[in-house]
Amino acid sequence: MVVGDASLDIDLLVVGAGPGGYVAAIRAAQLGQKVIIADKAKFGGVCLNVGCIPSKALINAAHHFESMQHASDYGLSADNIGVNFGKVQEYKTSVVDKMTGGVEMLLKANKVQMFQGEVMFINENEARLFNDQEAPRYRFKNCIIATGSRPIELKPFPFGGRILSSTEALSLPELPKSLIVIGGGYIGIELGQMYAKFGTKVTVLEGADTILPGFDKDMSQLVVKKLKKSNVDIVNGALAKGAEQTDKDVTVTYEVGGEQKTVTADYLLVTVGRRPNTDGELGLDLIGVKVGERGLIEVDDQCRTNIKHIFAIGDIVPGAALAHKASYEAKVAAEAIAGMPSKVDYKCIPAVAFSDPECASVGYTEKEAKEKGHNVKSSKFPFGGNGRAVTLQGADGFLKLIHDVDNGLVLGAQIAGVEASNMIAEIGLAIEMGATIEDIALTIHAHPTLAEITMDAAELAMGHPIHTLAPKS
Repeated sequence: MVVGDASLDIDLLVVGAGPGGYVAAIRAAQLGQKVIIADKAKFGGVCLNVGCIPSKALINAAHHFESMQHASDYGLSADNIGVNFGKVQEYKTSVVDKMTGGVEMLLKANKVQMFQGEVMFINENEARLFNDQEAPRYRFKNCIIATGSRPIELKPFPFGGRILSSTEALSLPELPKSLIVIGGGYIGIELGQMYAKFGTKVTVLEGADTILPGFDKDMSQLVVKKLKKSNVDIVNGALAKGAEQTDKDVTVTYEVGGEQKTVTADYLLVTVGRRPNTDGELGLDLIGVKVGERGLIEVDDQCRTNIKHIFAIGDIVPGAALAHKASYEAKVAAEAIAGMPSKVDYKCIPAVAFSDPECASVGYTEKEAKEKGHNVKSSKFPFGGNGRAVTLQGADGFLKLIHDVDNGLVLGAQIAGVEASNMIAEIGLAIEMGATIEDIALTIHAHPTLAEITMDAAELAMGHPIHTLAPKS
């Protein structure tokens, strides 16, 4: 460490260059701030490097492989279909490189200074940035902490060898013949289903009575149906006890219904959640930033910590650990630093699982809306009534629209089906702008598109559906 060197003055230090950090840095620079952003890992964070983007690239490849295997369904023929998993990984890497390169280009174009290395706070206005080559010290007026999270490691299942976190599962050099997944949340299901489509024998061990516990059961059951078609074994109510691995495989011992069982596979993937990166050598305790028992930093509605010029966003603050939530908070924090009245409003943050079929939700569920005192009506339109969905072989799905009967306001939606991840945005916009079901029904939707499902659900909610029958009263 350098001793006695002078501090360099900047307006804003951003710690972490993921979808929270880099967005905060760019927005702050647009607002006239002199910004430096630092990250010890690759710019783009977990999302772009070992999370959202690489996983979706692999999921896309698996989807195409599955489609090729069922070419006869479309009257097509394809011979000698196979998987070169090394080439699949090259495709994934090319996507990641393009996206991370784009982030660095945007930071440079906005005149944000970038530093690859660690950050350690000296006091609440100064920090040391260091790597193997240099260790400059910066004095900052404001700071945004966006250090993200990492996979939770369980003591009986330490990462290493054939026990994988989601990070290692995205970079396997070969296609495993078999895989055990502990945890049936969205990460476990997305990656498990991806490998199953490539031909891997997958076993999912989930402690709850259903997979994808963050979504309604009628949504997750559609995913279960598809998983079973891919020969995936799902064991609900399973308590994983321990694992033994060799240089060739790993055996997991688990308990279900009071009976102890074992299962063996090439690899074990553990996906039981993520832990906020607020520990380590950053020095939050040194400067007095309050960190809760679960490692989360309490912030106000402008993402400000208990130290008024230090902000925190993303996975390290309460709420869902979602990249788009971090990016949203990033803009709020940057604008608050610039003196703008921006505040967070989480009423319509979408949640998406890139399973097959996709699951997406936004706003209130029917139960939540009732608990908030609304006079609620739920209207469920089937994908089977939509021409575009049928042409995509996506008839198994539905859109459930939640609205207030007294004023017609759209309160929420849950979608399970092809392209649900894209369809959910229209409902989010409706909630954000205070739209009614009539507003959606009166909006002309192009034909034939999946978006018409949203219009049809609104017409169903109003009692005059065209492409399905009204439920009998």
